[in-house]
Amino acid sequence: MAKNPYTLLGVAKTATEKEIKSAYRKLAKKLHPDVNPDDAAAEAKFKEVTAAYNLLSNPELRKQYDTGQVDASGQQQNPFAGGFRHANAQGGMDTGFGGFGGMGQDDMSDLFSSLFGMNMGGGRRAGGGFQRRQAPPQKGADVRYKLKMSLVDALTGGVKDLGKGLNVRFPKGIKDGQTLRLREKGRPGVNGGPAGDAHVKITVQPHKRLSREGNDLHLTVPISLSEAMKGVKVDLDLPTGKVALSMPAGTNSGKRFRLKGKGVRAKDGTGDLYVTTQIKLTDGELAGASVIAAQLPDGEKHELRKKLI
Repeated sequence: MAKNPYTLLGVAKTATEKEIKSAYRKLAKKLHPDVNPDDAAAEAKFKEVTAAYNLLSNPELRKQYDTGQVDASGQQQNPFAGGFRHANAQGGMDTGFGGFGGMGQDDMSDLFSSLFGMNMGGGRRAGGGFQRRQAPPQKGADVRYKLKMSLVDALTGGVKDLGKGLNVRFPKGIKDGQTLRLREKGRPGVNGGPAGDAHVKITVQPHKRLSREGNDLHLTVPISLSEAMKGVKVDLDLPTGKVALSMPAGTNSGKRFRLKGKGVRAKDGTGDLYVTTQIKLTDGELAGASVIAAQLPDGEKHELRKKLI
């Protein structure tokens, strides 16, 4: 005895045509023989839900089933009740179970095309099975990688090994969080289709003295007390190039200098370099600290710690 079509599709007896079609689409996509090759149980289940859909998608046949004139397989319950029978293309009678019932072959092909995005081959072969057609070429799956690098490497560009013989070349000035796409470096394609792509997400690790904000660079440069008092010319060898900076006499700790156009050169513009000084006593200055302190004015009034908190 055929199973209850509503139960097979998992819908209520009051389900609308749209709900019935939606339920069948989900089941067909899961159970279709091309998705489950050589799986007899899945194919049998697919036939059952297809038959159930054929019955319930036909308004007249569904009505007769609900009123008890036909059973779940579309057979008349009472041969004298004038039950519904549908003539097929060969002149025989098709009850809907085990075939495509009220739906034509083209209708079912269209449905499978919408389900799978391609012709899954809903044709019948002799013996009631399904004849699977060769699926078209499909692109392979994409793969994703995470790559950590130093800020210096990110500014200079280069090549990194991701393992398994896969190298990624990254440009100068690549940003933290940026993703590189390597075409056809993912999973192999299916049925002669192209390979998928590799997506590499970049993580730039922080530097102890150098940082980046947009295309601007910020650098903290230590100078001695003597250099701060007398002035000094500092030569900086940065990942973006060499820079010379002259600091005047009396430069205090925390003084910031701006070097225009010495930041990161990128497609969206060139940034600036900001240099902040940090006075640090050298060993020699520490050794002569008592002498230096004796020469400094005593009890000088200042406001260095005013409004500290």
